[in-house]
Amino acid sequence: MTRILKNIIVAIFLLGGLQGFSQSTTSSPYSQYGIGNLNGSQLPQNRSMGGISAGLRKPSLYNNINLANPASYSAIRITTFDIGVFGSQTNLSKGEISEKTFDASLNHLVFGIPVTKTSALSFGLVPYSSKGYNFTDDGFVNAEPVNYVYSANGGISKAYLGYGFKIGSRLSVGANASFLFGKLTESKAAEYEDVAFLNSRTQSSTSISGLTFDYGVQYEAPVNSKVSLILGYSGSSNSKVRSKAELLTTRYYKDINSGVGGVSVDTTEFKQNDVTKIQLPMMHTIGFAFQRPNKWLIGADVSLGQWKNYSEGGVNGGLQNSTGIAIGGQVTPDISSVGNYFNIVDYRFGFKYDKTYINLQNQDIKQMAFTFGLGLPLPANRSTFYKINFGTELGQRGSLKNNLVRERYVNLFLSFTMNDQWFQKYKFD
Repeated sequence: MTRILKNIIVAIFLLGGLQGFSQSTTSSPYSQYGIGNLNGSQLPQNRSMGGISAGLRKPSLYNNINLANPASYSAIRITTFDIGVFGSQTNLSKGEISEKTFDASLNHLVFGIPVTKTSALSFGLVPYSSKGYNFTDDGFVNAEPVNYVYSANGGISKAYLGYGFKIGSRLSVGANASFLFGKLTESKAAEYEDVAFLNSRTQSSTSISGLTFDYGVQYEAPVNSKVSLILGYSGSSNSKVRSKAELLTTRYYKDINSGVGGVSVDTTEFKQNDVTKIQLPMMHTIGFAFQRPNKWLIGADVSLGQWKNYSEGGVNGGLQNSTGIAIGGQVTPDISSVGNYFNIVDYRFGFKYDKTYINLQNQDIKQMAFTFGLGLPLPANRSTFYKINFGTELGQRGSLKNNLVRERYVNLFLSFTMNDQWFQKYKFD
């Protein structure tokens, strides 16, 4: 019990540090659309395999939390704790101009706790979406050159509680109830090159909160005595969340000496507590996984996001439906090996491709990435097992065509997984 209390205390302090979720974790101009870049619900274990999740349950002795399909919770047999961090280096290019950015943050804190031999609940905190960009565009107003300066930051977090259980010997179902919360801030300024001209800046701040729901189902079918096929589906409801916005438009002169914006001269517009609703889209993912437990796994997913139905205050903003595919797998050479540590390591690999919900200048913004990762077991005691999970995504989004922005990125994920029998009473101590 003492060990349990220590772990809970540590988790409370970690939760306090997860306020960083509400900060921006991206530097992408594409995050200006919708509610920002979606983070997805995959942990590093999934991301290393291309992001597959629909048919993923328990490919090895270790219990993992696949919150992207809550039906998988029914495979959790021991209390599971997972915490991770995220880092990303991105190279942004447009025409002959390029720059590099780096972002990092805490990525997730999740728990899985068995309730019966065929059911478990899961809860935790994960990032949902993020906005972060800073760029300029040139134009003219009445023949006067003007620079439009755009910037944004902030993020939305997701706190969830889910439950999954088995029906019979092969079918599992589950659902998550999630609360979204966070703040997104954006700024647009029009600055004239002549410092004698009066410039303008519009700053908006949007606080988002509300409940969402997602659900899943999995069906296990034995292929032979060693290999099984798992079919899976997961989806999310088209929930409405609350959006409270504040908007401030001011006018100012540039500082003659420095050329930067000075103190505001006056306010031309101010709105406070402007409450609207954001209609989130329904999301669907269907997939499968072939696996030989403790040896290998290979799977694939197909996903669809109905972003044409997304709206903010009844306005869609020109978003289109998104589609994606993910392919990935995992190999463990010999989980019972004693003399060679590399034989008990999980080697993960994958590929993903997405046609995103963004279309600019009649061109779809597409994204693709190759993924790989490692599951590194640590020394265990009689009831506690540890693993470090490392994952990498090498990808690209956008294109240099039609004067668009191309992003080439390296995403790094690192997590710590603990399996522990927190609630088991020992006969002997």
